[in-house]
Amino acid sequence: MELSYFAIIIGAIFVNNVVLAQFLGICPFLGVSSKVDTSLGMGAAVTFVMALTAVVAWSIQEFILVPLGIEYMQTIVFILVIAALVQMVEIVLKKVSPSLYQALGIFLPLITTNCAVLGVAILMIQKEFNLLQSFAYSVATAIGFALALVIFAGIRERLELEDVPAALKGIPVSLIVAAILAMAFMGFSGLV
Repeated sequence: MELSYFAIIIGAIFVNNVVLAQFLGICPFLGVSSKVDTSLGMGAAVTFVMALTAVVAWSIQEFILVPLGIEYMQTIVFILVIAALVQMVEIVLKKVSPSLYQALGIFLPLITTNCAVLGVAILMIQKEFNLLQSFAYSVATAIGFALALVIFAGIRERLELEDVPAALKGIPVSLIVAAILAMAFMGFSGLV
């Protein structure tokens, strides 16, 4: 059964949100989500990398790995593709937006090890998506990642202004909010 593009997009953003339902990409989710503007920048960088990764990984899978019978190499090849794309994004951001480059700091190179990016590349192959479906799935997944990041950052910014008990200040209240946010997104599981 072939999924409609609407189902792929809604499913990737809300139902199977890569952070809040599949629990991939938790490191940048917790690390970069202290400010909304930084979260938006990270979300844009991850969206760009995931979109390019989808096209390149699908093409490599279909035109190189499968014809040569070396599909078992996909994880290593996809990691190399992601690393190269992240390096490209890092170089471009350093030239175009030095302030965003500084704000993202160590988390920009960590996109390379963000399991969400590799997970999307592998999942689109496992789900046997065509090129357009793979692109839609990866962009929608990245939008879902960015949405979770921005919502969480907004809540964290708001929590800084609130009177939180001393024992819960900082990371403890952030983890509680992340858990509640994940439960809220689990409510979307009946949609698709």
